[in-house]
Amino acid sequence: MLPCRLLGLLGLLMLCKGQGESGAGESCDNFTDLNFSHCFMGTSLYVRLLLYTRSNLDCGRELNHHHPSSQPLFDLSRPSAFVIHGYRPTGAPPIWIDHIVHLLAEQEDMNIIVMDWNKGAANVNYFTAVTYTRDAALNLTGFIMTMQEEGASLSSVHLIGVSLGAHLAGYVGANLKGKIGRITGLDPAGPMFTSSLPDQRLDPSDAMFVDVLHTDMNSFGLNGAHGHIDFYANGGADQPGCPKTIFSGKSYFVCDHQRSVFLFLCSLNRTCSLTGYPCSSYSDFLDGRCLQCEAFKPASCPVLGYDVSQWKDTLLQLGQTKVFFSTTSMLPYRKLSYRVDMVTWNQYLRWGVVYIRLHSGRTYTEARIDHKLIRFEQYTSTRLLAQFDEDLQPIQKISLRINTGNVIGPRYKIRLLRIRFTPLDRPERPLMCRFDIIMEENMEVAFRPLPCASRL
Repeated sequence: MLPCRLLGLLGLLMLCKGQGESGAGESCDNFTDLNFSHCFMGTSLYVRLLLYTRSNLDCGRELNHHHPSSQPLFDLSRPSAFVIHGYRPTGAPPIWIDHIVHLLAEQEDMNIIVMDWNKGAANVNYFTAVTYTRDAALNLTGFIMTMQEEGASLSSVHLIGVSLGAHLAGYVGANLKGKIGRITGLDPAGPMFTSSLPDQRLDPSDAMFVDVLHTDMNSFGLNGAHGHIDFYANGGADQPGCPKTIFSGKSYFVCDHQRSVFLFLCSLNRTCSLTGYPCSSYSDFLDGRCLQCEAFKPASCPVLGYDVSQWKDTLLQLGQTKVFFSTTSMLPYRKLSYRVDMVTWNQYLRWGVVYIRLHSGRTYTEARIDHKLIRFEQYTSTRLLAQFDEDLQPIQKISLRINTGNVIGPRYKIRLLRIRFTPLDRPERPLMCRFDIIMEENMEVAFRPLPCASRL
């Protein structure tokens, strides 16, 4: 490999070119592939910028740091998205690189630049990789400044940073005085950043618009709010389907953290529309207290993904906004949500968890509302959020059970004067109601839903 040159503008490392072959003699530049021996010995920072467009989705082209426009495929009049990976403890290329390149190309005609800083990120010592983020950010800063000198607009630049790459993107944005268009942080890294000041990590001042997705705040991800909008999947910590014990091996450590990437990919693929509800906490969201989005323009709750920037103006007015949503354990991740309003008229105060089943033919899907005990008392309105893993249509029958845990003594009756189901994800669907239901605690009651008179 040739000796590295200094990048004249900032006195930074100029990083050298590696090539691979891709069919019919076509020369491609591939992401650096290392192995554990490199990580064990340690790697020195070496940055490469690989360009992909709709014309070369499967064959990267390394860009010249000094003269990016010398690459014919690089059109500075198009928007540019930079994909920035994080810490690479094994040295292998991220498994999601090809997926995100193809999916970004489907959003609009753009330059997609993969920032390959695997040499530097691949190191057994995580703390060494952290120290390299500043130098790598200076390198990318110089490149973007060169782009600007050659005619590109900073407002058309979008940095997508994963884990440690999210903070790297933040450093670039800070170097450019927050004038780049957008930064997306996918579960920004937590270790060594937990007590950091805003200038030491990703924060809203780093770009004109910053959106963040949290999936592992209690381990490898960073707790708190760090963008103009922060999405918290399943509260931002433990993700459904991820191992709960160390005996599951590597997956126990990375599953929650990696889920941020897979949720973002799913949103790009349009196979899952993940709506975030503005709320102060996940528990309040689960209690059904945060299901209104009238303050947002367009008049709907923000949706995770590439198109969240359509809510930018409203979010900038509102200030930092937290939004919460729940997912299933696998693709397409989306849950179907209903707001359930009940008016009870039972004689005795009861506490319990609620089970609701939606039936369509012989198939049913169940929501278990058990994050806390629900209070049922005389002539009281209760609002619940019921989330189902499947979207069954048409709904022919609904069954309901209130489990109070009472195993001895008489079964008390619970009378529902009214129960109303409001579809949150499918507002075009009719509301479902039922009136005057008598049920016994711990016993399931089934009924056919009726159309509601209004949506109030």
